[in-house]
Amino acid sequence: MQRVMRMSEWIDPALVKAFEAEQTNAYRVCTSEEGWVERYGTDVLVSYKDEGTRERLTTELYLWSLAVNFKFTRVFARFLPKQNAQRESPRLVVGDAGANLQTIATERGLQYGIDFAAGYSVGLFIDQRQNRSFVREIRPKTLLNCFAYTCAFSVAGADAGAHTVSVDLSKKSLDRGRENFALNSHSTASHRFVAEDVMEFLPRLARKGEKFDVIILDPPTFSRTHRGKAFQVERDFETLLLKALEVAERKSRILLSTNCTSLNERALEVMARFCLKATRRAGSVHPEPPLLDFPPGAGAPTLWLTLR
Repeated sequence: MQRVMRMSEWIDPALVKAFEAEQTNAYRVCTSEEGWVERYGTDVLVSYKDEGTRERLTTELYLWSLAVNFKFTRVFARFLPKQNAQRESPRLVVGDAGANLQTIATERGLQYGIDFAAGYSVGLFIDQRQNRSFVREIRPKTLLNCFAYTCAFSVAGADAGAHTVSVDLSKKSLDRGRENFALNSHSTASHRFVAEDVMEFLPRLARKGEKFDVIILDPPTFSRTHRGKAFQVERDFETLLLKALEVAERKSRILLSTNCTSLNERALEVMARFCLKATRRAGSVHPEPPLLDFPPGAGAPTLWLTLR
């Protein structure tokens, strides 16, 4: 497939058909400087910086859906605040207000639960689609998913036959992760779900001698433990990677990704090379393949670190 979208444009019908052919109905359909629109199954989420943008994108959505023959059920709107503390759950703007606010999205044949009432994030980060597919392609035996959220990477790993460990502070998110396993008919018997601080859990894994073929590091910009300890990605990502390298198997792969605007791919590469040198490990870095539904620079900066 060729890239068919430029900034501020809606994706072409040909790309919609390509997603349908690969059994994907969760993707970005429009990006502008003031907001964006995403599809999750038959539902749509409009993210906006001001009410004028919300109204414009919603109106354009109707025109685009006619062009691509997409019949959506509901439209949710989510304000994009400048401060994380101001984030709120999306609100329903089109559709039955009495209906269940949950749905299911499909990504390359795998199913993920979406909940528009559960918080600012609805349950699946679609800009990680290629990375989840890469996990399925390389078929690891073991996968450690740090800051696992609803365990989408763990589901992808399990589908490829991996034994997974999913770590997140939120028990509720991990419960949703178990539900994602069930949606895909995967037993959780050989998978662990750990509701703990990743920074404290990684050294314990190292002391036990546990090693992993794939490690997912996609931390939030900021989080705070129940005991008040803060994680700030700009300050702590390097320490996180150093800890992860202690449990990385030989020839393993580590995903480095963040939504923090001050950490671009170049910054991630510099950090990765420093950590390799500090731990006397050898490896190489390569970027994530381009996302066809995202303009350049619109998704989370991402690198894969491959150890030798």
